[in-house]
Amino acid sequence: MSNAAARQNPSPSIDAAAVLSWYDAHARTLPWRTAPADRARGIRPDPYRVWLSEVMLQQTTVAAVGKYYARFTTLWPTVADLAAAPLESVLVEWAGLGYYARARNLHACAVAVVEQHGGVFPSTSAELLTLPGVGPYTAAAVSAICADEEIAVLDGNVDRVLARFLALPVPVREAKDEIRAVVQAAVPPRAGDFAQALMDLGAMICTPRQASCMLCPLEPACLGARENPLNYPIKPEKAERPTRFGHAFVMRDASGDVYLQKRAATGLLGGMTETPTSDWAGNRATPQFPVVGEWRNAGQVIHVFTHFRLELDVWTAVVDPSSLSAGWWTEPQTLGAQALPTVFRKVLVAAGVE
Repeated sequence: MSNAAARQNPSPSIDAAAVLSWYDAHARTLPWRTAPADRARGIRPDPYRVWLSEVMLQQTTVAAVGKYYARFTTLWPTVADLAAAPLESVLVEWAGLGYYARARNLHACAVAVVEQHGGVFPSTSAELLTLPGVGPYTAAAVSAICADEEIAVLDGNVDRVLARFLALPVPVREAKDEIRAVVQAAVPPRAGDFAQALMDLGAMICTPRQASCMLCPLEPACLGARENPLNYPIKPEKAERPTRFGHAFVMRDASGDVYLQKRAATGLLGGMTETPTSDWAGNRATPQFPVVGEWRNAGQVIHVFTHFRLELDVWTAVVDPSSLSAGWWTEPQTLGAQALPTVFRKVLVAAGVE
């Protein structure tokens, strides 16, 4: 039996007209968004920019995305420009934004749009799902916002709003079907504005730590507002995050240049730039230095990934460049142009390079 069926009362209905009225007056101004007044005048959102923003916003905040979005759209103003860019250049610009598989998929998707669709994004979620790296959420968001496909768009903000609206007695992940059904039943012809309105309610009114119910267009029917909306969403049990251990080796030549190499194309941080490291294992191990040198311990770096916590002991040495051949040597002042993930920038800081 579904969660919805198990509950005594039917789910409340979303008043789409009230939500859109609120959005028309209070929509956030975002660089990738077409304002509701402009949309009413027939100005269409740019699917490339909407798609780019949605990929960047996965697991990342609006505040963090802003400078990356501005940089990408300056360097590559169209999907054809992005498709023509070397993957390495895309990875360099993505460095620091995290979840690096997104960058590889972003580039692959741009290439597919150009090669398979003549540089024009498909307009339906079903077609968008055939593109590399495009999942159900991104497909729904782009098709709704850009083509008004009448489809439910559920991001983290919307999930929280609906968990409170429905007073869900279980964690969101256990009630996705119910949430989707309630939103889908309310989607109006202005599907894109409606989707963005629900996102804005979660970002501005029904936030993680506050619920400004008196300002919310959903309040009259909101079950959570009848008690304490901050009781929702119900938090799932957290799985314990394991710790892995390893060593990072920062090597410099006599002139101070730093040795870097590229990680394997697939897997965690795939295709990004790194300093050499040991394996990241569940137990501490004695370092096995990659080359002969007078190695010095430079401290420890801690970095938290989604599924594990990493502790890296950082080692530095001046070495003979002829003993290394797989990577390349970089002047310290040019490290900003390398596709270094945050964890390896931390390593270089610990080593006194950055």
